[in-house]
Amino acid sequence: MDRIDTTFTFAYVVFVICVLFTPNEFRSAGLTGAEYFLRMARQRRHWLYSISHQENDPNFFTTLLFTTCMFLFAGYYIGMCFAEPEESLIYIHLASPGWQLYFVLSMAFQLLGAAIAFYWSTREWANHPISKTLSTFALPQSSWRAVASSINTEFRRIEKFATGPPDARVIVTDTWVMKVTTYWLHVAQQQDTHLTVIGSKQHDLSPDSNTPVQILTISVASINPRIKSFNIRLNSTEYGELCEKLHAPIRNATNVVVHLTLSELFLETFKSHVEINQVYKYRSGQELEPCIGCMQTIANIKLMRLCQDDGECQECYCRPMWCIVCMGKWFASRQDQTRPETWLSSMVPCPTCRAKFCILDVCLVDS
Repeated sequence: MDRIDTTFTFAYVVFVICVLFTPNEFRSAGLTGAEYFLRMARQRRHWLYSISHQENDPNFFTTLLFTTCMFLFAGYYIGMCFAEPEESLIYIHLASPGWQLYFVLSMAFQLLGAAIAFYWSTREWANHPISKTLSTFALPQSSWRAVASSINTEFRRIEKFATGPPDARVIVTDTWVMKVTTYWLHVAQQQDTHLTVIGSKQHDLSPDSNTPVQILTISVASINPRIKSFNIRLNSTEYGELCEKLHAPIRNATNVVVHLTLSELFLETFKSHVEINQVYKYRSGQELEPCIGCMQTIANIKLMRLCQDDGECQECYCRPMWCIVCMGKWFASRQDQTRPETWLSSMVPCPTCRAKFCILDVCLVDS
């Protein structure tokens, strides 16, 4: 091969790798096949709009991506026709036997991809792999479209849990646990699923925060034998948020130590210090109201000036309005995030009346 052949081949290999395994830089710039097809489909005058503007959009676009990937073999041959014109590749009968064999194989791959795409599109996309996966969750008198509609409805809600890179996105809604990759969709129902921590990896530096990070590997196994188990990976700092979204606890079969975030560690320390402080006897004759911070638990914190310092601590006359978790989060949010060693000895204003207090002034309420 001469220099032009080598240069084109190297450039095409890089192009294929970027198409099949799109780097984050390309994704952030929108240089992906999916983004391109979606932009075309959003244009009402484009032919993709009339084809894809239906409920079967995911099936259509994954099929389009599949056929595009199958065309990469023929794309190399077409490119070589211009990169090396003296080889007469544009005239198949004049090309060398090696190139003729490559042309036949590339066309075979293209025809195979077209045949598979046509098969997936039959029966209103019921033969598509994603449709078959969703159909396992459909009720007897329903179809995969009802399942897809349910997933779409919950996905649009803002309270879903979502994390992970674009090529391995983890999404947890009220009903579903999903892992979305570039070419596949893994789905499981929460009520039929057991999540188990099966491993972890410690990395010295995170590219986002320049701090150590722990990546957990969690197995998602369904009791339905027709649903294949799959693994999800997430940062240990998101483990608590995931547990809150799930209806059942995550099992830890290998006794993996899950590292807490700095805020979670402080909250545990804050609770332990408050528990040894003086208890406030609530005798107003009125019932305690829900915490105004989370509205989920009963308020159980009263601020009283108990520290012996003649410092800046002030008397707070507010009735119990906050729970210990929300007060701890408020205390941590008012600190210098770059100096966590000073948090316990710091003072913050009351979230209601702005009277300054320290951790010694935080008392649990005994009603």
